Amino acid sequence: MDPFSEILSEVKLKGALFFNAEFSAPWGFCSPPSQSLAPVLAPGAPHLVIYHFVVEGSALVRLDGQPPVTMRPGDIVVFPHGDPHQLCSSESAKLMDCRETVSLLTQKVAARDLTLMQMGGGGHVTRFVCGFMACDPLLCRPVLAGLPPMLVVNVRTDRSGHWLENTILHLVDEASSGAAGSEAMLAKLSEALFFDTLRRHIAGMPEQQSGWLAGARDPIVGKSLAILHHRVDHPWTIAELAREVGLGRSALVERFTRYLSEPPMTYLSRWRLQLAARALTATPRGVAEIASDVGYESEAAFNRAFKRHFGLPPARYRRERRVAASCS
Repeated sequence: MDPFSEILSEVKLKGALFFNAEFSAPWGFCSPPSQSLAPVLAPGAPHLVIYHFVVEGSALVRLDGQPPVTMRPGDIVVFPHGDPHQLCSSESAKLMDCRETVSLLTQKVAARDLTLMQMGGGGHVTRFVCGFMACDPLLCRPVLAGLPPMLVVNVRTDRSGHWLENTILHLVDEASSGAAGSEAMLAKLSEALFFDTLRRHIAGMPEQQSGWLAGARDPIVGKSLAILHHRVDHPWTIAELAREVGLGRSALVERFTRYLSEPPMTYLSRWRLQLAARALTATPRGVAEIASDVGYESEAAFNRAFKRHFGLPPARYRRERRVAASCS
């Protein structure tokens, strides 16, 4: 399996479409930070990635500190870090403020309503659908850290993108009429749309780009990442990993570090601890079992490493995270 698929299978993303709109110019709305939308869209989710997909017409999307970007049919804009943003028909359009947006979404989501919402001034029509991905920021960090605050790609550049778009629109129509199973299928297709967007973004990155996503694209670093993620509990050494990918030890360390700013074994140690932190908060498994699952031969060694990384021993980390979750 490629490293991109490996890590996304571990992250356990959960997607959904939540808005289906046809706005006529002038129109505009303000979307608050994703943590403000999480209680409405995905209660309990620690992080939301928001996206908007333009089906028909055009729109301007604005992010604080950046020039507005014009979106055309087939464009999808993604906000990986949940930044507040604005979507509108023109720079002069009056915006629905963030409180109105949250109130409107609360009503739509509570009613599980994906019927087409129509509003605006009666001018040029833009149709779009909006979705989100809920994820654990700890496990999503390798992917999210390599993404800008806002990215735009077009899915109409090939047959697979056209198929994905047409299927989503068909299921949106089914969901609005209450067809059985359409919401579950939309959730899966929402995830597929997000993955497809990331793949297109990776394909368009410049050759000199660094970071996790660029490393995943590199044949040697990508193979190393896939191996480490697939067998995270194996007692890897740099010599064994180098043999697996067919490169010398020094050359592998240099190439891996060029993309990820750390050598392979350091990366693996940090990833193991992040997986362990997730298991501590999301499962009832014991500390010793979790330590073994992520490649530690002794609970004592795991406890020391975990405390160095997170500042707390595993048992206390688990208690404090559960208390915080129950209070939120």
